[in-house]
Amino acid sequence: MDRMFNFKSEVKPEWVDYNGHMNDAAYAAVFSYAVDSLMEFFGLTKEVIENEKYTLFTLETHLCYLNEAYLGEELHVDLQLLDVDSKRLHAFFTMKNAKEVVIATSEQMLMGMDQEIGKPAPFLPHVKENIDHVWNNHQWIEKPKQAGRVIGIKKK
Repeated sequence: MDRMFNFKSEVKPEWVDYNGHMNDAAYAAVFSYAVDSLMEFFGLTKEVIENEKYTLFTLETHLCYLNEAYLGEELHVDLQLLDVDSKRLHAFFTMKNAKEVVIATSEQMLMGMDQEIGKPAPFLPHVKENIDHVWNNHQWIEKPKQAGRVIGIKKK
């Protein structure tokens, strides 16, 4: 696994709202589709999920809307792993347009789940190997400024 993760999409007509740009829910949908693509990238294909009864669940997500996206605009989502353990991924996704302008970010906690017992479980060996490969390259990268943010009104 020497390739980098990248999910591509474009702003669809049904994603454009009354303000003429991509609706906030569509940003979440794009990041959700990116997680689906990431699962496959790590080796959790539909077949593996069905046969092994193992998947990833999203436990928490934090979106930052940084720029508007418009109908037909090309979008791509990159990944930075912020932390990893035996069954969890702390992932940071960055959505950019074709001009490399950051449109939005999504910080997420993902957990491996044994679907037969409905409980968290360590990553499958081949999935863990793929995750570790990416983590070995990402653990030295500086965390993005949006990572770890807390929502609140700053008091003066």
